[in-house]
Amino acid sequence: MVLSDVALCARALVMIGAAPISSFEEGTAEAEIARLLYPTIRDGMLAGYPWRFAARGVWLARLASEDDGQGPQGGRHLFALPRDFIRLLSLENDGGKITRFELRDQAVVCDGETAWLSYVGRLAEGSFPPWFDLALIARLAAEFCLPLTESSTRAECLFKRSEDQFRQARLADAQQSTPQAIEGFSLIVARG
Repeated sequence: MVLSDVALCARALVMIGAAPISSFEEGTAEAEIARLLYPTIRDGMLAGYPWRFAARGVWLARLASEDDGQGPQGGRHLFALPRDFIRLLSLENDGGKITRFELRDQAVVCDGETAWLSYVGRLAEGSFPPWFDLALIARLAAEFCLPLTESSTRAECLFKRSEDQFRQARLADAQQSTPQAIEGFSLIVARG
């Protein structure tokens, strides 16, 4: 089932015994807390692990000059990050991995004329797999609990539950592709 941002928040609210919402603009405490906290919690969950379902790749557009106005120096160039960028996974160019770079506001500075960015991107809630939905709902419930119920004991229990759901989601996501084999490792080669 495809869940929207409001539906995810409504399920989290039900988990803590609060009234579900049908819109962020309802004018209730539940809607206000959900509206304020949801985007940050969603992005934090996406940034917390290199999710396969949220992995993206793109050639970056080179900007005319660096932020300081002095222009590129020593082969270093400023590249614009995509709007949906949340977390950098790797940066490469035609010569292989770029190991020295610096993230700035909405750009990255690195050596080279081109840059390929592998990253975790922000995507529509309807694109979330079920295991991520469950982890996100559990985390939302934990975050919503204290401001709505003022029960720190209940919030602690929900945070533990959300950590378990996060672990299960990471495991499910990791199983979505064939594991990489270790090749050319000196200890394995020495065994013969």
